[in-house]
Amino acid sequence: MPDKTPSTASHLRRLFELLAADAPPEDFDAVVTAARRGGAGPQDVTEVEQAAAAALRVRGTLRQHRRREAELTALFDTAGDLAALRDLDAVLRSIVRRARMLLGTDTAYLTLPDETAGDTYMRVTDGSVSELFQNLRLQLGEGLGGLVAQTARPYASPDYRTDERFRHTGSIDAGVLDEGLVAILGVPLLLGSGSGGKVIGALFAADRAPRTFSPDEVALLCSLADHAAIAIDTAKAMADARAALAELAEANAVIREHSAAMQRAEESHDRLTDLVLRGGDVPDVAAAVAGLLEGEVTVHDSAGWPLTATVRDGGPGGGGAEAGGQGSDARTAAALVAAAEESRATAHAVLRDGRWVCAVLAGQELLGSLVLHGRPDLEGPDRRLFERSGVVTALLLLLRRSVAETENRVRGDLMTDLLNAPDRDPVGLVDRGRRLGVELNRPHLLVVAEAGAAVRERLAGAALQYVFGSGSVSTEHAGAVVMLLPHDGDGPGEAARAAAGQLTQLTGAPVTVAGAGPAAGPRAIADAYAEAARCLRALRVLARDGTGACAAELGFLGVLLGKDHDVEGFVHATLGPLLEYDAQRGTQLVRTLHAYFGCGASLTRAKEELHVHVNTVVQRLDRIQALLGPGWNSPEQALELQLALRLHLLWSD
Repeated sequence: MPDKTPSTASHLRRLFELLAADAPPEDFDAVVTAARRGGAGPQDVTEVEQAAAAALRVRGTLRQHRRREAELTALFDTAGDLAALRDLDAVLRSIVRRARMLLGTDTAYLTLPDETAGDTYMRVTDGSVSELFQNLRLQLGEGLGGLVAQTARPYASPDYRTDERFRHTGSIDAGVLDEGLVAILGVPLLLGSGSGGKVIGALFAADRAPRTFSPDEVALLCSLADHAAIAIDTAKAMADARAALAELAEANAVIREHSAAMQRAEESHDRLTDLVLRGGDVPDVAAAVAGLLEGEVTVHDSAGWPLTATVRDGGPGGGGAEAGGQGSDARTAAALVAAAEESRATAHAVLRDGRWVCAVLAGQELLGSLVLHGRPDLEGPDRRLFERSGVVTALLLLLRRSVAETENRVRGDLMTDLLNAPDRDPVGLVDRGRRLGVELNRPHLLVVAEAGAAVRERLAGAALQYVFGSGSVSTEHAGAVVMLLPHDGDGPGEAARAAAGQLTQLTGAPVTVAGAGPAAGPRAIADAYAEAARCLRALRVLARDGTGACAAELGFLGVLLGKDHDVEGFVHATLGPLLEYDAQRGTQLVRTLHAYFGCGASLTRAKEELHVHVNTVVQRLDRIQALLGPGWNSPEQALELQLALRLHLLWSD
């Protein structure tokens, strides 16, 4: 780079100072103006202009990153509030306050339906000063809020008073006018997804001046609305569970009065309640029920697939446990679903094929089933205990689902950014991961899973269930499910095969899985994902659907037989460090390696072909080892390197 005149250097230094101070854009333009007026030559002025433009781009990127970080922090904090849900009103006030703060609006508010009155009312407001506005009630389809509730879609109006898309009414317009609102953005509070989703309210952000809301702002408000919907649904589920537990306590009181068996049921109820209060999970409930009823218990999901191993009387270790237990095949799973549906319809446990099946319900939603083996004579108090255990299981499944969905959604955003742009802000990605409990600088395995179109939607839920509680992350990316697993000693091939077996069991259809790693750091993790994706393509081409493997287990065939025949990717993955080193320093490491292999690994013949001293060949090979690792000359890697060298020559030609 040519030397700068003192004047040009000072202008460039000033641009750095403005960038560090996050100065407004006009200050950067002032530097360019000063360069012109200071008598700088045309070339120097051009360079200052280009530097100023680059500085403004960097400033914009930094601001975008800070804004994104603030949004994710707010969403994570909201998820924390939800996980520690104690007071629904406090959580909703926090969400509305964060919506107003992040979007920078004058007000924010949340509306909920009134089942009795058949309309919608203001539940929480922030920044509102009008009593008339705070007491507004809307009928379905009226105003912007009514349209949001009716269509289950977000709507934004830069000027509500003149917007003819909405059905204006005198009461609504009067309230909006009294509050002084002009621009309004509203998004639905949805439970469920797709056509089966249910609108349970709406979240709004509004300004007292005209404003156009960006797609990013709409998406952010939708995310906050999702949290609000989960909070409301969780609070309702907890209220239902508390009511159910109250019924169980009442039943136990009756049992205590009538027989010794009733006393045993009371003690059982206390044990399950204490287990929940101490933070017990679904397997703990299964173990407790197995001990109380002296049988074998499994908990299954709504599709009939096992969520726990078979727990025998005595709990884990007391007689052993078999992974998957009974009901691990598709036919048994279907039979369990049918039995659970019958249990839901009758509101009692049912006996089918020598086992008792009790539906695990949240309202009328079938969360799964509790299955008891070895007790065909289950009657009276024991049967009622078994049925009440389904209520406790429902509570735990709801809590687990809410926490898992919230955590994985935020972690999924991190994974998407990591896979799409690992080099944009690696330090920021690592910091975000650490706040989410994912230490990206520690070794991880990347696992990419794919299934047929019929079970593709089910695969994402199965992956979430597979990684739950393991410190792992799953997300959907590029038509597949990507899982980031902590490296616990198993290689990528073993991890891929374990995931393929379990996901196939959970979905009831073949799932093909490719693994890569271990990798540490954003760039290495993104590279590992690319390797796993190539391996997945190779598995499909090799007709190995429903299996798991890593690229090392396929050799170069896995790369060359991939769908896209990614020869360039194979060459770069194998020779990349050497190619980059030669390009940056003008060296000839690739040529030296080609000569070395071409001469049968003879240093003497290689130095003659290269026309250099033998010590030079040795030094270059040492550098190659430093870049490729000590195993570069092993038979397996040597074969890969020789193939890559030949392909590189063909590719270059």
